Amino acid sequence: MSTEAHAAEGATGYIIHHLTSLSVGEGFWTLNLDTLFFSAVLGVLFIWFFKTAADKATAGVPGLVQSFAEMLIEFVDNQVKDSFHGHSKVIAPLALTIFCWVFLWNFMDLFPVDILPLIGSLMGIEYLRVVPSTDLNATFAMSISVFCLIIFYSIKIKGGWGFAKELTLQPFGPWLLPFNLLLKLVEEFAKPISLALRLFGNLYAGELIFILIALLPWYIQPVLSFPWAIFHILIITLQAFIFMVLTVVYLSMAHEDH
Repeated sequence: MSTEAHAAEGATGYIIHHLTSLSVGEGFWTLNLDTLFFSAVLGVLFIWFFKTAADKATAGVPGLVQSFAEMLIEFVDNQVKDSFHGHSKVIAPLALTIFCWVFLWNFMDLFPVDILPLIGSLMGIEYLRVVPSTDLNATFAMSISVFCLIIFYSIKIKGGWGFAKELTLQPFGPWLLPFNLLLKLVEEFAKPISLALRLFGNLYAGELIFILIALLPWYIQPVLSFPWAIFHILIITLQAFIFMVLTVVYLSMAHEDH
């Protein structure tokens, strides 16, 4: 629906409409179809871009696509070398995937708030939430995936007994085992929660500001939306960078076996 159509319902109805996902199912089994769709499309776009760059790679003067792909790879590789102190062939590709995928999620926030929902309404889709990182389910899915990798590598590198000792004997020794375990569990569970909520909170706030700007008179919107979009480019890049770096740091901690 257009801004004018929702204005008749009031600002509250307009905001709720834009922040409501296209969902099926109930309760725990609810699926946000728009989040899944845009996440899949952006994932395919990421794979296609790097495959195209790899297929057209040359030892001579690189083209624009190859130069940009090499710049991204070098940037991520430097961050991994600075933050990761173990040995793994998985971490650098994982970091590149997380950075690019989360950035593409966030980049959807720069589309005018009414464009894609309007196209969806013409196709008979009542609700369409186009920014996956404004969906708490998506950010938690990503952070829980990282958390599972942290547990996997902690057990793989330290061994089951070594990981158990890390949970129960640090930092105060065996005499305070229950307290050690409580502190360690809080520390471990804080990692995925902080990753998910940080990304969700920043992008949700940014999307809400764009929606509020869209409620203003048409002659005021460009004055506010353009500067906010420029500033928001920094936010979406920074949030993707933070998610990637923290993932690498957490996995580096999981690889420490001393």
